[in-house]
Amino acid sequence: MKRAAGFTLLEVLASLVLLALLLVGVYSGIRTATHSVRSGTAVIERLDQVRSAQQFLRRELAQSMTQPIGTTAQGEPIYFEGSAREMRYVAPLPGYLGKLGPQLQQLQLVDDGHGELRLELSLALLPPDGRPLRPLGDPQVLLDHIHGGGFNYRGVDARGQALPWSQAWPEGPLLPLLVSIRLQPDGNVGWPQLDVPLRANPASASVPSGAPRMGLNPGGLR
Repeated sequence: MKRAAGFTLLEVLASLVLLALLLVGVYSGIRTATHSVRSGTAVIERLDQVRSAQQFLRRELAQSMTQPIGTTAQGEPIYFEGSAREMRYVAPLPGYLGKLGPQLQQLQLVDDGHGELRLELSLALLPPDGRPLRPLGDPQVLLDHIHGGGFNYRGVDARGQALPWSQAWPEGPLLPLLVSIRLQPDGNVGWPQLDVPLRANPASASVPSGAPRMGLNPGGLR
């Protein structure tokens, strides 16, 4: 009788090796595709975070109001305070939060404890009877994982003279004409140039008669 045909041990081992190579190739392809999807999703989320932060800052700074947030040593009202990593101003919030009235907004670049910075927004109500400010919840993070950056200001002084770009705004009784926010986020997503013109400004009422007046159009500043 003839013996039944079958596979030799060498053929079986060769088949297993080919199957293993095929599985490794399939796994590598799936892993690469998954990594690409995750990377793309992370980039999209980061872009959305940067875009949302810029839209919020542009809208709120443009709506800054000439509502006092303090007084100088001479008793003059302070409408705006700004330094390289912090600014304070009054503006109305959009949506249902705007029903609470104009609020003191404080933007800060703070250390996140891991060698990077994050941009935080703090809100506080302005009681009409002069009582202390009432914070509204905890600070909200507008953007995190920032390597560096800061705030710059440009405007005119009380005499209507143009001031150069500076990391501090010394003219508390006036609002700057332009606020520039420069940030360096990590990753492949950059921070587009953000120069926001402020619409309201008490400068025209503060300029003495006979002094040169500058328009509030930031395009006139050079």
